Amino acid sequence: MGTIVGVSENPSQSPALPDLPPPLPAPLRWLLLALALLSLATGIVGIFLPGLPTTVFILIAAWAAARSSPRLHAWLWRHRLFGPMLRNWADGGRVSRRAKWSATLVMGSTALILAVVNAPTWARWFAWINMACVLVWLWHRPEPGKP
Repeated sequence: MGTIVGVSENPSQSPALPDLPPPLPAPLRWLLLALALLSLATGIVGIFLPGLPTTVFILIAAWAAARSSPRLHAWLWRHRLFGPMLRNWADGGRVSRRAKWSATLVMGSTALILAVVNAPTWARWFAWINMACVLVWLWHRPEPGKP
């Protein structure tokens, strides 16, 4: 299994942070910090709102924070919920089986809701096809601890 340089293999230790990119000009850092905070907020809302993804927004938040706020990036990287997700992704785009099942259940529930609500047919099919594509892609991602 590949490892990330600087990431601790011992879960009892606080995970070391990956190397951050060089500093950017202040205006760009502020824009990226705003993106990081907005993405983090959207990701948190996605935990509670079916149909709104969490993982992708947390990944965006971490990417933007790495370029704008080392403190926010460190907090995300070491967070109890977000940290493992970020470290798995950094280690070869890995997604845990639990996250895959969670996404499958949420998307399945959303698909069922779309089947019974009065949504335009084109919108239903658009959502169903997108969710199916995402699930196929997601289930083809490697899992942590597997080659």
